[in-house]
Amino acid sequence: MGLKDSLRVMVVDDMSTSRGILTQCLDELGIKNYMVDSSGQGAYQKLMQTPVHLVLSDYNMPGMDGLGLLQALRSNQSTQRVGFILVTGKPTQEMIDTGRKLGLNNIIRKPFTVASMQQAIEQVVGRL
Repeated sequence: MGLKDSLRVMVVDDMSTSRGILTQCLDELGIKNYMVDSSGQGAYQKLMQTPVHLVLSDYNMPGMDGLGLLQALRSNQSTQRVGFILVTGKPTQEMIDTGRKLGLNNIIRKPFTVASMQQAIEQVVGRL
């Protein structure tokens, strides 16, 4: 059983189209063990119950944004080591700096390809 068979991923995005694109890419990479949520707060609640290896989270969401979710995960002992990739269309230097301080593992810039997503994931979890 390879890494892609055992890797557990959470996809978080408030836009159903974006969630669909992210999960379609995961499917194309052979990653089938994923959960989805439409909000940072909802994802955090699920992750407290069912931890994953990697979170792919949109930055711009109402309520708890991607960096808020990252901060919440890093401040909880059971989720502080989860890999975290922020997905955004407009990464700013401030966003990147804040993310790094919080323990962000990588960023995927929208629009992305399956290949660029694979590269970003492999930089965090290892070769798929």
